[in-house]
Amino acid sequence: MILTSPNFQNNGVIPAKFTCQGEDVNPTMVIDGTPEGTKSMALIVDDPDAPGKTWVHWVVFDIPAAQKIDENSVPGKQGVNDFGLRDYRGPCPPSGTHRYFFKIYALDKILGLKEGISKEELEEAIEGHVLDKVQLIGLYKKQ
Repeated sequence: MILTSPNFQNNGVIPAKFTCQGEDVNPTMVIDGTPEGTKSMALIVDDPDAPGKTWVHWVVFDIPAAQKIDENSVPGKQGVNDFGLRDYRGPCPPSGTHRYFFKIYALDKILGLKEGISKEELEEAIEGHVLDKVQLIGLYKKQ
């Protein structure tokens, strides 16, 4: 699979629109080469450069096998992020430039879990069901 965004390049700067300093909406993501047999997809957006731990910005699962996730959309069921919400929350680093990993997993099943699960619960649920995975990394520093 290949994951791209018309909004930023891999290892490029995420526009402020998609951060806490803008509209705080998710960017568009384009998925090419979804494996045959994909029943659903999962998405995790996190920041491994956050102080103390990897900070979770978005958890989504039971996304229909798709080729695109639209800007400002909720493509599936949402888990809880580290802000305590079931929504996308964009980059908002306390200092310096952070990396934001947008990770898509193609799965061989629909998980059927309840909304509000954690990233860790999602990772446990998809174990053994990942047909392929891909990531797109964006960078952001507060202006």
